[in-house]
Amino acid sequence: MLDESLLDSPEGLSEADHRGLLRGAAEAGARVRTAARHSAEAGINDLKPDGRPRAVLIAGPGAAATHAADLLGTLAGAGSPVTRLAPTGVAPAAGALRWELPGWVGSVDLLLITTPDGSEPGLSLLAEQAYRRGCNVVAVAPSRSPLADAVNGSHGLFVPMATAPYDQDEPLAASAPGVLWALLTPLLALLDRTGVLAAPPDALGKVADRLDRVAERCGPAIATYSNPAKTLAAELADALPIVWTEGTSAGPAGRRFAAALAELSGTPAVVAELPEALAAHSALLAGPLAASADPDDFFRDRVEEPPALHARVVLLRDRPIGGLTAAPSARDLALSHDTPISELEPEAGGELETLAELIAITDFAAVYLALASRA
Repeated sequence: MLDESLLDSPEGLSEADHRGLLRGAAEAGARVRTAARHSAEAGINDLKPDGRPRAVLIAGPGAAATHAADLLGTLAGAGSPVTRLAPTGVAPAAGALRWELPGWVGSVDLLLITTPDGSEPGLSLLAEQAYRRGCNVVAVAPSRSPLADAVNGSHGLFVPMATAPYDQDEPLAASAPGVLWALLTPLLALLDRTGVLAAPPDALGKVADRLDRVAERCGPAIATYSNPAKTLAAELADALPIVWTEGTSAGPAGRRFAAALAELSGTPAVVAELPEALAAHSALLAGPLAASADPDDFFRDRVEEPPALHARVVLLRDRPIGGLTAAPSARDLALSHDTPISELEPEAGGELETLAELIAITDFAAVYLALASRA
């Protein structure tokens, strides 16, 4: 059950936030600026590559690497394919994970290693394997970690991860807001220099500014009725989120939102892109999860029985209404099954800015749902 009164209690939210999730969301803009500075100090802005890589591979544990690969692959398009190297192992522990390069990887490819830990022996071995293949290696991880020594010893480029003092208080969640931007920003700067995507320093500055504005709108001191993240968290209480996305960059934002809901608050969610989501989820909305699916709801004992779980559509869009869009059909389908719908659409801006806004608002929402559900 969601304690909605906690949403409007900044002190209560702070006491419940043992993992620093709200601070990570609020400081996302600062993380981008710090990470951009670390990138410049590491020499990324001075690189003069011969051309863009044939392929970009990303390795790292958990959701952080998955989200980074998804976002970078979306922004890069088909010019240089971005592929995540999934680990193998008997457990999701740092010492148990192993990564392998595909057999075709060579000197014209680029390996990116991202981790908020840096103690994984498998990543150090991967860096050495890439060095033997002649593959260029760039890693983002905490400074003074074993991975830093391995990458430097393999003549790779190491960028210290932008961290905060409280990051060491509790184990970092892979979907934590601060982790994503600390790992992603140096990779954006690097791939801009190699011509894979467009993320010049001024664009990263605009991303940081946009994240700051979202923090002002969605911070714990802002009341629920005027706070889009708190409003969304309250709407998702006792609901199964059906996340529909429209627009190229909204896709990875929606997938990250579903992953953050699962990891941070234990809320299951399904996600799909419009217009195919309408066919994929039409049976789901017509089934027992629809709000109209419980004809005996009037006679149910609301004190003794928990509320029935019903679907709620969350529509994330990265472009304004108008033109070729499936949004009206999405609304019609949801409402025809008495399924409520929440909509988020960023303010106008560049692709990186609008993507950052969608991620930031949904990050705040996932954190508020996690904190208020555990009160």
